[in-house]
Amino acid sequence: NMTADRTQLLNKVGFEWKCHNSQTWQRSYEELLRFFQEFGHTRVPQKFPTNPSLGIWVVNQRRNHKKYLKGDTSSNMTENRIQLLKNVNIEA
Repeated sequence: NMTADRTQLLNKVGFEWKCHNSQTWQRSYEELLRFFQEFGHTRVPQKFPTNPSLGIWVVNQRRNHKKYLKGDTSSNMTENRIQLLKNVNIEA
């Protein structure tokens, strides 16, 4: 039986509750890497014509990062994801 304490501990270490979400996140991160390689920054326009969902994804990552830093457990951000985003100098 999963207790609230155990759930909170797993969240703190970045446990991935939804495997599908992890694959989707990784795919979007790879798209961000391609954008970064082409343009040299991660300020993806929200209405980026080549990939409209990428701009929205970046906005969501910034939002989830801020939630994570405030201790909001609704964020799906993890330490690993934060490090990956820092690797491409994403501005939070």
